[in-house]
Amino acid sequence: MKSQTEAILEHLNAGNTLTSLEALDRFGCLRLASRITDIKQLGFDIESTMIKRNNKRFAEYRLLPNKRDLFV
Repeated sequence: MKSQTEAILEHLNAGNTLTSLEALDRFGCLRLASRITDIKQLGFDIESTMIKRNNKRFAEYRLLPNKRDLFV
């Protein structure tokens, strides 16, 4: 069984974005920001965009290409 961090990283690595509500629904993850911090500490670049919808603000995360991969 994959950890939440592994499952989230796999999801982002497939080119998908992720919000807290989606993370709760897909992975049972209540603390997406903490899992994103874990992924950043592994050396991955994550971009967060603040979205405003229905007078609510939330972050949407996506994985950026690794700078090392650009030079291969």
